[in-house]
Amino acid sequence: MFTDFFYFLRARGLTVSLTEWLTLVEALVQGHARSDLAAFYSLARSLLVKREADFDLYDRAFAAFFDGVDEHFELDAELLAWLADPVLPPPSAADLDGLAAPDLEELRRLFEERLREQKERHDGGEKWIGTGGASPFGRGGAHPAGVRVGGAGGGRSAVQIAGARRFRNLRADRVLDTRQIGLALRRLRRLERRGAPEVLDLEATIDTAARNAGEIDLVFAPERRNHVKLLLLIDVGGSMDPHARLCERLFSAADKARHFKRFEYRFFHNCVYERLYTDIAQWRGAPTTELLREIDSTWSAILVGDAWMSPYELTSPGGAIDYAHRNEESGLAWLSRLRQRCPQSVWLNPEPARIWHATTIDLVRRVFPMFPLTLDGLGEAVDVLRGSRPNRPLRTAFPA
Repeated sequence: MFTDFFYFLRARGLTVSLTEWLTLVEALVQGHARSDLAAFYSLARSLLVKREADFDLYDRAFAAFFDGVDEHFELDAELLAWLADPVLPPPSAADLDGLAAPDLEELRRLFEERLREQKERHDGGEKWIGTGGASPFGRGGAHPAGVRVGGAGGGRSAVQIAGARRFRNLRADRVLDTRQIGLALRRLRRLERRGAPEVLDLEATIDTAARNAGEIDLVFAPERRNHVKLLLLIDVGGSMDPHARLCERLFSAADKARHFKRFEYRFFHNCVYERLYTDIAQWRGAPTTELLREIDSTWSAILVGDAWMSPYELTSPGGAIDYAHRNEESGLAWLSRLRQRCPQSVWLNPEPARIWHATTIDLVRRVFPMFPLTLDGLGEAVDVLRGSRPNRPLRTAFPA
């Protein structure tokens, strides 16, 4: 099985040498993986993968090769019969009362109270903290707005998530389907002549010669260059996972563009807060205030995200989705500050426009002009950044 895995990795494009593979085999013989697939994943990655840029390729190859190793199950006849015609019972009065979500501070108080009371593991149930059940403190709990304990996170209902979560950086090596995006971005130009006269200005030279009765006097001028400085901010993880490939195409096209005077990118999750990341998988980043000091009105900014989250994350201090993250200012305050610092900014949304009436999406639209993450939408956004379409002002003011 492990020999097949060696050839599988090489077939997927990972340059695994025979020496590296024998080192892995020796580690297995010495019992380092301890018959644990998760331990084997980390051990093999540390010995076989040479560059951080190949981590994602290794992850996908590993998942494809070991798919279903630990997850074999069968559906019984009764469950299959129900799935053929599923009928859910109507909610009771108690269920409807339970849908009333408490505020964020009340949720925190209840959550920490349950943590102090619980002495052992618990799965499901109505009251205790666990991995399921109907309480507001479960990974798969039925309560519509609560603190999720663990879990990868792909839904949009939890107010906060207690437990470390890992995100994946967007790849910059996407080639397929990036040409059209690159062409759209090339329209984002502001050609100006600045600096020392280095190139021959043919039209000015001809005009001078005509004025001087044919006597040639070469005229030089500064080279025309694009002076657009672009900032790209992309939401990754959670509800953005289904749109990762589309975002990677945009990121690849922007990263490989050479016509911008300057290009900067940062990642965030759900909303911009006091820190932005250049490597969100390793949580490497810098304070957002540093970026705000670096940019000004000469920059153009493109933000990419579905803007679909708990309203707490936008409107409340301390409302960030990660439980340990206590943001002192609301997400809307940070978004507003970014827009005021960089007026030429737009928001691209991969979700269809028919759901843009959702609360948080509408709030973001009050700060940024929003366009669909399609070629047409990108073209309209570029027109706004170039100044050929009106750039709507902030409709709601927040503290700067």
